[in-house]
Amino acid sequence: MEKLVTKYVWEWPVRITHWVNFLSILTLSVTGIFIGSPKTLALDPSQYAMGWFRFIHFVAGYAFAVSVLSRIYWAFAGNEYAGWRTFFPYLFKEGRKNMKETFLFYTFFKPKAPHVVGHNAMAGSAYLVIFLLYLVMIITGFALYSEYAPNSFMNGAFGWLFSLFTNQGMRLTHHFVMWLLLAFAIHHVYSAWLMDVKEKNGVMSSIFGGYKSVPAEDEH
Repeated sequence: MEKLVTKYVWEWPVRITHWVNFLSILTLSVTGIFIGSPKTLALDPSQYAMGWFRFIHFVAGYAFAVSVLSRIYWAFAGNEYAGWRTFFPYLFKEGRKNMKETFLFYTFFKPKAPHVVGHNAMAGSAYLVIFLLYLVMIITGFALYSEYAPNSFMNGAFGWLFSLFTNQGMRLTHHFVMWLLLAFAIHHVYSAWLMDVKEKNGVMSSIFGGYKSVPAEDEH
C-alpha cells in the first residue's frame, strides 16, 4: 500500500478568500434576485425592506471585490499550489500532459485520475474562467451602483462601461453571469467530492484545514 503523508497545501489566504467568495456569492445571489424581481415584504415604508436588501447586497459586493483582489495578489505571493501558474497549465509541458490525462479520466477513457497535490490542470483552467467572470460581476456591479452619483469617483472609474452597454444590457449581463457562477458552484462541489472519493486525499477537508494526504514522494 502506498504510504501517505500529510502536507500543508492551501495557505490561510486561499482558504479565507474561498469562504468569503462562497458567502458573498450566496448573499449577492439571494439579495440580487430580490432586487431584480422585488416582492412586497414590508407593511409600511418605514420598514425599509428594499433598502436593507440593497445595503446587504452592496456590503457583500465590497467584500467580494476585496476577496477576489486579495486572491489575485496571493497568486503571486503564495506557495506553488496557489500560484498563477496553476491557472495557466497549458503554457507548460507538464500542465498540458495533466490536462490530457484529466480529460481522459473525466470522459471515462481512463479509470484513474492523474495524481496532483494542488489543483489538476483542467480545474486550474476552469478557475481562470471563473475569476474572469468574477471580474465581470465586480465591474458591472460597481458600474450599476455608481449611477446614483454621476459625478463620483466610482462613476468615473466604472461609468465608461455604459458606452458599451445600455443600462438594461448591463443588468442582464450582471444577472446572467450570476447564474453561470451558481451553475459552476454546483459542479464545483460535485467534482471536489468525486476527487475526494477517487483519490482519498482529503480534498473536501483541505479547504477547512489546508492539509491534504499525499504520497510520501510528494512530501517535499
